[in-house]
Amino acid sequence: MERIEGMLGPEDNKSRTLSPYVTGTSVLGIKYRDGVLMAADMGGSYGSTLRYKNVERVKPVGKHTLVGASGEISDFQEIMRYLDELILYDNMWDDDNSLGPKEIHNYLTRVMYNRRNKFDPLWNSLVIGGVKNGKKYLGTVTMLGVHFEDDHIATGFGNHLARPILRAEHSNDMSFEDAVKLLEKCMLVLLYRDRSAINKLQISNITEEGVTISQPYSLKTFWGLSAFKDPTKGAQGSW
Repeated sequence: MERIEGMLGPEDNKSRTLSPYVTGTSVLGIKYRDGVLMAADMGGSYGSTLRYKNVERVKPVGKHTLVGASGEISDFQEIMRYLDELILYDNMWDDDNSLGPKEIHNYLTRVMYNRRNKFDPLWNSLVIGGVKNGKKYLGTVTMLGVHFEDDHIATGFGNHLARPILRAEHSNDMSFEDAVKLLEKCMLVLLYRDRSAINKLQISNITEEGVTISQPYSLKTFWGLSAFKDPTKGAQGSW
């Protein structure tokens, strides 16, 4: 059909993200005695190929908040552009006030739900954590706008494999050292069981004093278990 000028408008040329291309896997977040910790590896998978190995998926937002993302990396970059504009606009008021993690969570919930209703979702699950005025905050929102708060949160495969460990061992009064050990234990389980995970991670810490993001490091692994030596033994139809 021949295009009639002025009849179809700019929406006619828009395309939708039908499936994610480069994705990151699980993000974990927990509260501890002094603040909030988040952990994520640095892998970016192009389909089933671990194409990128230096992707930072936890970012500071303003003075009081951390945002971590699993899912499509380019959509996370778009979300960070939204947040940069939001923080800039808030700073322009110069009123000695700043957005906290709860406000950022509410904003992202509206963004994700709005994009879902346009049938053009941002393909991410987000973890939002922070500390403001002595109050710790941790929440999540999915690509459909489903959102909630909790003392520990995991996205992706971590929601199935890490949450049982967190339910059993987590406490809001944990020390920083114990909280890091718990996150590393969960990340090690994910490394063994999630094919999209890589052994290169960062742990991010936010307290009243500010944000600290660790340098990338690896966990000590052991692959000598008998189940790893011949994993398809006895499986019907295996090569």
